[in-house]
Amino acid sequence: MTDNPLLDPAFHIGWASIRPEHVAPGIGAALTRAQAAVDAIAAQDLSAVSYETTFLALERATEELNVSWGKVTHLQSVADSPALREAQNAMLPRVSVFFAGIPLNLALWQRIKAFAESPAAAGIVGIHRRFMDETVKDFRQAGADLSSEKRARLEALQTELAQLTQKYSENVLDATNAWQLIVPEAEESRLAGLPAHAKAAARRGAEAKGVAGWRFTLHMPSLEPFMTYVEDDALRREMWTASAGVGALAPHDNTGLITRILALRAEKAALLGKSQFADLTLERRMAKSGAGALDFMEKIQKRAGPAFVRECGELADYKARMTDTVSAPLAPWEVMFWAEKLRKSRYDFDEDALRPYFPMDSVIAGLFDLVGRIFGLVVRERTGPDVDTWHPEVKFYELSDRRETHLGSFYADWHPRESKRGGAWMNYLITGGPRAGGTRAPHLGLICGNMTPPVEGKPALLTHREVETIFHEFGHLLHHLLGEVEIKSLNGVNVAWDFVELPSQIMENWTWERESLDLFARHHETGERIPEAIFSKMIAAKNFRSASMTMRQVALAKLDLLLHMRTGEFLGDADVEPRIRSLIADCLMPTSPPAQTILKRFTHIFSDPVGYAAGYYSYKWAEVLDADAFTRFKREGIFNAAVGAEFVTKILSRGNAAEPAELFRDFMGRDPDPNALLVRSGLVA
Repeated sequence: MTDNPLLDPAFHIGWASIRPEHVAPGIGAALTRAQAAVDAIAAQDLSAVSYETTFLALERATEELNVSWGKVTHLQSVADSPALREAQNAMLPRVSVFFAGIPLNLALWQRIKAFAESPAAAGIVGIHRRFMDETVKDFRQAGADLSSEKRARLEALQTELAQLTQKYSENVLDATNAWQLIVPEAEESRLAGLPAHAKAAARRGAEAKGVAGWRFTLHMPSLEPFMTYVEDDALRREMWTASAGVGALAPHDNTGLITRILALRAEKAALLGKSQFADLTLERRMAKSGAGALDFMEKIQKRAGPAFVRECGELADYKARMTDTVSAPLAPWEVMFWAEKLRKSRYDFDEDALRPYFPMDSVIAGLFDLVGRIFGLVVRERTGPDVDTWHPEVKFYELSDRRETHLGSFYADWHPRESKRGGAWMNYLITGGPRAGGTRAPHLGLICGNMTPPVEGKPALLTHREVETIFHEFGHLLHHLLGEVEIKSLNGVNVAWDFVELPSQIMENWTWERESLDLFARHHETGERIPEAIFSKMIAAKNFRSASMTMRQVALAKLDLLLHMRTGEFLGDADVEPRIRSLIADCLMPTSPPAQTILKRFTHIFSDPVGYAAGYYSYKWAEVLDADAFTRFKREGIFNAAVGAEFVTKILSRGNAAEPAELFRDFMGRDPDPNALLVRSGLVA
């Protein structure tokens, strides 16, 4: 037991007791112990090294630090405060230096390599062989064979990258929170078209801030319905301009940070013998290289291109007809609005008509029912004196199998707050799994989102896209909680990034099936299922503008890849935006004026030293995998428990126990078929 809650190893974390003043002493102590453990490995007699005293000892050396620092970074993402931010930023350089220094520790590398090249290493088999091989590759890829001078430069570079990417992320959060739009009582008519639920949420938001009228923000539950439904063009323009300015305007301007981050990543790649950061990042992923990933995305672009051009023209023509004007490119703040109008006219389908059938509690209950049927899992909410959370809205659950084996637990935090970063995500806090003697320790994880909050007198009523997001993130969570890999660093989501989205994206498929929707899509007042007329329209409209959505993903992936493959072309520019936009212009919807890219708020690729950098293509890559894998459920039954059990044993439980291509073949019996995604998207018959 310890007085510092960050160092408390208890499974149930005392979130309420963690304060900013715990960060420096707690993380400092964990760093000291981790460094001592690493030093002990590095100091042992070279002739006496063993698998236990090198590879397994290194695995254990950083566990306390990983868990305690994970608590800090998580709290900063869900309960940000000036004091916590200051405390985290004060320790960030030390943590970064420590982790960057592990593969650059020459004495440590000599011991690791000495055992890996010893006769005894030949006897290491199974998951332990995988762990040994992956660790050696990790060291080499991180610079273990560099000269002392280059190792020192790489350590400094990694520290600076950690600080710059943290600042980029803070700028996006702060810029998002700094803006609001107040529509006063006297101007209520300007909100014509806005659905009642969004208007009620804006009213509640204004009341919470002590202002009269309706308050709108740049958080998605506020921004998305506003941009989709508000008839007032000037108001939409104001909202769009503010959103486009996130990360681009002082005092939260990321412009200079982007250039420096790119330069450091390119320098890192050069130090490690690669001509580009993309090749360094992707050499051990399924795509293997920047060129491989770019070729994949360009093939998708070629298949979607003709339909994309047609869809852009159709939208421009539709607006022209409705406004009795000449067909011309739309303004960027008009696209969502007129696209929704076109969808309604074409399919007589209003996506907002689905909201009453997706109350949050029913969606969550239905998701738990679904994974029970398919994967044999039982999820129960847990309360009690030993359950603590970081906010009153957060819930805690336990996941078990049908034999009542406790597989893991997780926290769920679903609604936006100003102290919470945007988007939706899953993360892990504690990795359990098989232990010596045949026992098993439970895993601990979390799932967060920024979904439509409840309004007074009504439950949180979600969009279908929000339902998909919940299912998506729960797939990531299952990947962690169902892990049966005894080497913790190979468990769950610690896999190649172009494979990690398979378990998450496959879950989205069940949100489109009538059988599974009937488990949870019930009207919050009447309890009725989605009427067949609405469901038919929903399915008919499923692939509305699918080429445009596909091309948006292509644009983001190509932006990411080109920045990290052709970095030198951008480093002379004070602002990278104009040049990168010109390179992906053929993937962007033509608008007047041309819309900025999301470069300066693209947290996926700039809020972490690596993160999704050179890896955003992974979403589309994994869509190929999930679309193909789901064909087996479609063929054998979407609730087929035998297929679900195979997916658990061959994909979800195996983490990084084998190459991802091997895991996919084990489940499907063959390599992935790229055509499955094109068929699902309606781009081929």
